[in-house]
Amino acid sequence: MAADQGDPNSQLFLGLMYDSGHGVPQDYIQAHKWFNLAAAGFTDTNRRNSAIENRERVAARMTPAQIAEAQKLAREWKLER
Repeated sequence: MAADQGDPNSQLFLGLMYDSGHGVPQDYIQAHKWFNLAAAGFTDTNRRNSAIENRERVAARMTPAQIAEAQKLAREWKLER
């Protein structure tokens, strides 16, 4: 719930969960989306860089179409807020 309310720490954690499949089905599109949102929300450079590094790591395992879908979902999430 905190991730959906815009908390970047929770978004980063949710991205890690989707990346690993821990507690949720493994989903690189959702992981990328949440890492992207976390990176945009952090003001702390180290935390932002951590989210970016995780996003890039997941993106290396994704197709261009999957990355585009993840980016679309992140944009839509922001528009809904």
